[in-house]
Amino acid sequence: MIKVSSIKQHMYCPMKLYIKTHVDTSENKDYQLAREIKKLKIDIQDLIQKNMRKVKKEMVLTEIENVLSENIDPYIKSTTNSIKSMNIGLEASQINEIIDNAYFNIKITALKTKQAMTILDRHAFEVMDMFFPNCMYSYLIKDQSLGVIGMCDKIEIVDGKYYPILLKSGNPPVKGVWDSDAIELVANAILIEEEFGNDVYVGFVDYEKIGDRRPVVMDVDLRKSYFNILREVKEIIDNKKKPNVKKSARKCEKCEYKDICLK
Repeated sequence: MIKVSSIKQHMYCPMKLYIKTHVDTSENKDYQLAREIKKLKIDIQDLIQKNMRKVKKEMVLTEIENVLSENIDPYIKSTTNSIKSMNIGLEASQINEIIDNAYFNIKITALKTKQAMTILDRHAFEVMDMFFPNCMYSYLIKDQSLGVIGMCDKIEIVDGKYYPILLKSGNPPVKGVWDSDAIELVANAILIEEEFGNDVYVGFVDYEKIGDRRPVVMDVDLRKSYFNILREVKEIIDNKKKPNVKKSARKCEKCEYKDICLK
């Protein structure tokens, strides 16, 4: 089975996928750390959602922020300590970024909640569906016919329609989304279509650092691009086809395989 994570890695650099698959078979701690951080962010979002049930329409903005912030700090502290115990390289700067993102999200959610309660004259638990639609997190899907397996960050369900959501901590481009994010999103969309028998016409990328959600239309061209890349990935993984090296000063300098690759 081809993992969606392998498709993401191919989009970053085909040679890195080749080396990781056929040369370096050791455990990738960076990938494990990224997964743990993503799980923590999802848990924080769930905690904010639970806290939102306590918010009343007569509360002022600062009171709402305080309620939404309940138990956030202790949870981040205990969870990051647990991640550190795994010895996978969680740094203080990453912890600070998690905290900053959490409180930025709280401020935005508090502001939107206050506006909705004022306009609709309702308490927060009565307007929660506007901010937290029915959804599934970290949903694992296999497509036996394509030989692809992937874990969707988030699937929102609205009026019987399924919408794949990517959660990204990096900066977005000026317009639209990164090509790699679009390919990952359409890979998840096709898995969802196979799993639930429900056509997916659009998905979204949540760039958490700036609190921006950007749509991606699952059109024919994007789907064709995905299947072309999937064929290339299968050639690398199944047939050990070595891709051409495409040097990139920005990417190569950060890559743990640069010494192997450049030789």
